[in-house]
Amino acid sequence: MQSLEFLAQLARPADTKVVLLVLDGVGDVRTSEQPQTALDLATTPNLDALASGGSLGRLTPVLPGVTPGSGPGHLGLFGYDPTLPQVDIGRGVLEALGLDLQLGPDDLTARGNFATADANGNLTDRRAGRIPTSECRRLCAALSAAFSEVDGLSVAIHAGEGHRFVLVLSGHELSADLADTDPQALGVPPLEARAENAGGEETATRVGAVIERLNRVLVDEPAANRVLLRGFSKLPNLPQMGDIYRMRCGAFAGYPLYRGVASACGMEVVPCGKHFADLVDATTQSWDDFDFFFLHVKQTDSAGEDGDLVAKAEVLETVDRDLPRLLALGPDVVAITGDHSTPALMKAHSWHPIPLLVSGRLAFVDDSRAFNEQETIHGHLGDLKSHELMGMLLAHAGRLAKFGA
Repeated sequence: MQSLEFLAQLARPADTKVVLLVLDGVGDVRTSEQPQTALDLATTPNLDALASGGSLGRLTPVLPGVTPGSGPGHLGLFGYDPTLPQVDIGRGVLEALGLDLQLGPDDLTARGNFATADANGNLTDRRAGRIPTSECRRLCAALSAAFSEVDGLSVAIHAGEGHRFVLVLSGHELSADLADTDPQALGVPPLEARAENAGGEETATRVGAVIERLNRVLVDEPAANRVLLRGFSKLPNLPQMGDIYRMRCGAFAGYPLYRGVASACGMEVVPCGKHFADLVDATTQSWDDFDFFFLHVKQTDSAGEDGDLVAKAEVLETVDRDLPRLLALGPDVVAITGDHSTPALMKAHSWHPIPLLVSGRLAFVDDSRAFNEQETIHGHLGDLKSHELMGMLLAHAGRLAKFGA
């Protein structure tokens, strides 16, 4: 945490406001098979105008070639080096915090997916056809009614968004050092619960018994007949953003994971809808309450994971149409980027650099004329690691003191 401690020494209050707009999975790739990215394809006059008056660059979320999950991707944007062990927070606890669940220090959490398997037990859909949230709630209620304890473990199942749920296990001396049961592939069965070190073997056995019971209840469901678990984890203990940066930090995110990451970092999570227009509405109402505003747009990532480049471009156009309302609030610094790239060609997160735009009174006006991957290659900001971004934003907002005499 040395970089955070260093920034904490230099951070100072100021009468300036910073907006970080995260277009989840915004980055994409140009190839012979896909000659345009979503940013190329989309008509975004407002984003392009902002780029023309500011600085562009690219972010590496972890290290070159390393594909991040959403948790590490966002923690990097908030200034935490995701390669450090103490920043390695599992997805389960982030989803749980995003659902406002009250956790004890010994509770073990996991993010769950409802999934579909064929008669041979091989996965045909890792998201059960993206069942609606109402169906997820029905399934979670059925599981909760069927049992609440397995092998001495108290079992709680909480519905999330769509096909997602959170599993909370309460018991004695549970280890979070368990591997995911999601194989991240189709045509194969789910993985068994497995310990990542000797200390987790007993917990893995007990979790395996829970999974067996869950699947037994779901066996006759037409789509959601399996569960996949990821991100086994317990409560984290991160330095809080407000203390580090001396800012009042607000989070505007419509999905549990992103609310959970923000909460773990000490942001106040503000109720809002799921679309960019909803985020702008909520930000407008809370403008006087915060100095730092984190806004999260999920739909760019979902379209990328679906392999739908056109839909991804349409999401960007929707954001562009409402961007003037956000800018009219008068932020001193605006940064627009993503937590990772989700190329439509890959239908998954990737290691590719993320486009970055920074606008503000002190932002260097480079020669960029549009916000897209090609323009960011030549931008003034160059290539940064994601966890270096917060220092740049604080500096642009006049919130860092000079270092040394």
